[in-house]
Amino acid sequence: MPPTLELLVQRLAQHSPGLIELPPREQAAVALIFAPAPNAPGLEFLLIERAIRSGDPWSGHMALPGGRRDPSDADLCATAVRETHEETGIDLCAAQLLGRLDDLRPIRQSERTLSVRPFVYALAAQPALTLSEEVAHAVWTPLAQLAANARESSVDHRGTNLRVPSFVIEGRVVWGMTQRVLSGLLELLERTR
Repeated sequence: MPPTLELLVQRLAQHSPGLIELPPREQAAVALIFAPAPNAPGLEFLLIERAIRSGDPWSGHMALPGGRRDPSDADLCATAVRETHEETGIDLCAAQLLGRLDDLRPIRQSERTLSVRPFVYALAAQPALTLSEEVAHAVWTPLAQLAANARESSVDHRGTNLRVPSFVIEGRVVWGMTQRVLSGLLELLERTR
């Protein structure tokens, strides 16, 4: 039986998300957005493919809408709302905030320190998208098929070939931080089901 919105709400209500406290300039937030599938039972979530941009370490990656906290953002939830609107045109003010998943940091250390806070939202229906120049493509993905798409993939990371845990969605490899957010969601849904 595919996971339902009710199960998602229940699991998030029972979850105490792990926090990573860093200064605001080192914080980011993403939005994991669910909506009913238009032509089938079950939920779908939104993934974006970041446009190829010079200087962007996540250039070309599959991701969740989101980004770094701006000094004008009241909190990280405001960051997720602002970034999602800028990248996809979706107004999360009209969405139901279901909860949060655990804060994450990149596995590979770099000169940048960063924590990412995933917020989970539900929409009544899949809206039309208005993609910014930062986004090359967007895809609504069935939640029920996510676990079946888990595998190990080869990716090029800054000139180095890596074997990484991943999900393959419509031929696109979802790895890194986004894969970890989605894996955390699957673990949450599978607890004492």
